[in-house]
Amino acid sequence: MNKMKVGFISFAHMHAVSYLNAMLQRSDVEVIGIADEDAERVAPFTSDRGIPYYADYNELLAQDIDAVVICSENARHAELTFKAAEAGKHVLCEKPLGLSEEEMISMIRVCREQGVQLMTAFPCRFLTAVRQAKQAIDEGKIGDILAMKGTNRGTMPGGWFLEKEHSGGGAVFDHTVHVMDLMHWFTGSVAEEVYAHAETLFHDTDIDDAGMVHVKFANGVFAVLDPSWSRSSSFPTWGDVTLEIIGTKGTLSIDAFSQKNDLYSDAAQKANWSYWGDDMDTELINSFVDSIVQGKPVSVSGEDGYLSARVGLAAYESARTGQPVQLKPQG
Repeated sequence: MNKMKVGFISFAHMHAVSYLNAMLQRSDVEVIGIADEDAERVAPFTSDRGIPYYADYNELLAQDIDAVVICSENARHAELTFKAAEAGKHVLCEKPLGLSEEEMISMIRVCREQGVQLMTAFPCRFLTAVRQAKQAIDEGKIGDILAMKGTNRGTMPGGWFLEKEHSGGGAVFDHTVHVMDLMHWFTGSVAEEVYAHAETLFHDTDIDDAGMVHVKFANGVFAVLDPSWSRSSSFPTWGDVTLEIIGTKGTLSIDAFSQKNDLYSDAAQKANWSYWGDDMDTELINSFVDSIVQGKPVSVSGEDGYLSARVGLAAYESARTGQPVQLKPQG
């Protein structure tokens, strides 16, 4: 059996670990190497697991590999995607896809020109509650969607996420993209107007950790999203992803991480969620690998990543000016 050969570029983003573990679980995948300028950061995976290490990602791209997984700082996504595409490698890129509309459009274009696929890492699409909601919507069980209210509230990640030159923005950029992707997916439409607030309310930091993002879609649906880093260290887990969808025939509520037990332990001195449900990162990796192996389009495209990230960028422009921002039509 010919195995799909995969390389990883950067473990700056914490999702790299779960993506790697998911790749290693597959008998039809071979992880050829990990490239990261910080050897210590990836030592538990290179030294302990015997995966080849590359200090220079160009050396990894020169190897006989089919695809790369990019989990770098947000500001490097474009550079690394360009290089991977030019080397003829398919790309799975961590969200947000890029830091400007221009660079994201260029990322999509170079991958298309080089004949490689670009997938954006939106694992929330693979949760059971989300997939069942999508099916119910497509079957018309709540009629036509009129409005949506969502949350992606989490704990502050720290590190380079607080450095705008590396992250591109704080909570509003970090968390808008996940739920916005679901909103696009559910409606089959695209955001055309954004009105938002971005503030620093919960932490002693120079970057935004709270906001409200209001969106109007091309088909008339309107929505609001709380993308804050508002979950304290006493919260049972890192955060949540929820959606309430109002239709002409009914409503649908999603609590994406509700597959859990509530654990109360004096040892922890706080409540904990003992999660037993879907491994969305594994399902994301399985979808990417299956698409490449079978030669079919990836399930979450670079275009999907662009459409969601540009809402986050528009949210900052709206917060700065105090005015709604009109998004240019797709294409």
